[in-house]
Amino acid sequence: MAIDRKYGEEQPYWAAGPFKIRLPFIHYRWEIPEMLQGLFMFMVSLAMIPLLEQYLGMPYDAALAFCVIAGLMYLLPSLLGVPLVPGWITPAIPIVLLYLQAFEPGPAAVQAMFVLQLEVFLIFIFFGLTGLSNRIVGFIPNSLKAGVIIGAGIAALMGEIQTGGRVEATPISLIIGAIISGYVLFSVSFKHTIQHNRFAKMIANLGMISGMFVAMIIGWVIGEYPLPDIEWGITQPNFSAMTDFLIFNVGMPDISVFLLAFPTAMIAYVIAFGDILVGQALSERVDEIRPDEKIETNITRIHIVTGIRNGVLAFFAPWPGLAGPIWTAAHATLAERYALGRKAMDSIYSGGGTFWWTGLAAIFILPLVTLFRPVLPIALSLTLLLTAYICIMVGIEQLKTSAERGVAGIVAVTLAMPAAQSTVYAIAIGIVLYILIERPTSRQRKETLEAAAASKANAALQNDL
Repeated sequence: MAIDRKYGEEQPYWAAGPFKIRLPFIHYRWEIPEMLQGLFMFMVSLAMIPLLEQYLGMPYDAALAFCVIAGLMYLLPSLLGVPLVPGWITPAIPIVLLYLQAFEPGPAAVQAMFVLQLEVFLIFIFFGLTGLSNRIVGFIPNSLKAGVIIGAGIAALMGEIQTGGRVEATPISLIIGAIISGYVLFSVSFKHTIQHNRFAKMIANLGMISGMFVAMIIGWVIGEYPLPDIEWGITQPNFSAMTDFLIFNVGMPDISVFLLAFPTAMIAYVIAFGDILVGQALSERVDEIRPDEKIETNITRIHIVTGIRNGVLAFFAPWPGLAGPIWTAAHATLAERYALGRKAMDSIYSGGGTFWWTGLAAIFILPLVTLFRPVLPIALSLTLLLTAYICIMVGIEQLKTSAERGVAGIVAVTLAMPAAQSTVYAIAIGIVLYILIERPTSRQRKETLEAAAASKANAALQNDL
């Protein structure tokens, strides 16, 4: 029986320095709906296996062992007091893959991935402990931030639809799955239908899973993907083979790799910081709806926990998806059910905690893993295609002037180019174009400030009258 929460207070916890430890059955109840979701949504976490095989040169069973390590890291946020459902830094994946393309699969790629994730760990810890994240991110020109986000979306889309890509190999299942997932997640008409149709609301709560299931079934029926060879028992991740792909065995790279990785690491952090703000907004929204529980969204704690996850993965499971603060689709689905009241979900931690504890256990359920193994490319492709849509949509929304749109467009196209140094080129070009095209002179800035002050004074005078 979990410790009961008093009305209007935080969910019970054990204090541990900057963290607030919460365990299932002790500090929160087990949620059946989130358990059922975890038994299927864990498939998305396994979707990293094809990238581990392709870019790091790993065998399947060793990549599965990496997924176990990553699964343990998914538990940390709910365990240590972060109310967000964690995931990857998904929009950064195309940029990470562009970076990894410069290295031969095997030891060189493992070294490169270790360096990148180690730098992401250091950046998160530094900004988390110093509190400088808002200042640094605010200092970056809007056109550069938006260009990076749009470029990541273009790179994700091009990687899937290019000649030899997964869409060309299995077009019918992926295109139909993408259309269904996009309709469920983003359609204005479907959002209206949800308000009047209970079945539509159930489909909406599944998020992108509905499109994945349809794509899987179509892929099996028309032969785009082989039928699963379902096995019974417990999976056996190869932790011994996994060690061949860790920095302890492949050795440290030279300083040039650290320098090459840094721009990509900074871009990943900027994207992740945007995810933190999205998570904070989602938490504040449901916190207002549910006065029975106080939700604490501590930005410093989110930084530290996300940094720890990246640090552990860098040494024990270098992960092309990196460790992100929030899996937006999963967290939004969870938040919708949480908003229905305490009977639906006792605590924001009980939902997120149950989800990923179940997801970790599901990795060891051999029938589930073998069922989904042939269609893992579907989960990865749909994740990247939907990420492309979200990145392009969010990036364009941030651009206010024609100058910003022009600079962002050039940055985006440069970033999406399939070149090892595209990230460095995109940032350099973005900074130069900002200075030449966007940045006002000191006199213009002074005139703008004076005009704003005069407008404020006139508004105050009108109010007084």
